[in-house]
Amino acid sequence: MSLKGVKVGFCMTGSFCTFEKAFAAAQALKAQGAELVPIMSFNAAALSTRFGRAEDNISRLELIAGKPVIRTIVDAEPIGPKKLCDVMAVVPCTSNTAAKLANGIVDTPAAMAVKSHVRNERPVVIAISTNDALGACARSIGTLQSMRNYYFVPYGQDAPDAKPRSAIADMTKLTDTIEAALSGEQLRPILL
Repeated sequence: MSLKGVKVGFCMTGSFCTFEKAFAAAQALKAQGAELVPIMSFNAAALSTRFGRAEDNISRLELIAGKPVIRTIVDAEPIGPKKLCDVMAVVPCTSNTAAKLANGIVDTPAAMAVKSHVRNERPVVIAISTNDALGACARSIGTLQSMRNYYFVPYGQDAPDAKPRSAIADMTKLTDTIEAALSGEQLRPILL
């Protein structure tokens, strides 16, 4: 399947240690012909960390997508009514964002983008990245996996000895997951 012309909402949340992999995944989508609608959560857009400066992260995503990053709830709301995306990808998706999505909480541009998009019964792809996937966040992951129109990039533990509850999506499988989700299928295996 080609992603040529497919409109992908590319929503980044604050798992800063995975931003390099997220940017590489965004570039891979563009190389496949996808049109990216870039979105960042408040934290992803505002916080500078040891993994990079906020301004640089915004600029980088805008350069890849070729358009400004959506950074407010007000700007994210029209995504659904205007049917701006064929698929929404949350890359990376923190435990905080997963909990918001699982419980219908809309207080960030990321959560609004997904809520607005999913009202059209279109797929949402989650690339989980959290130190708490096998802890308290497991409930949110399980809830999202049981909800219609939510699909997960295959994920597994990234450092089981140092971080026994941590899990991260295999960002190299994002394109395949999106292709499967557009066909109504979950890429398998989900757990690596």
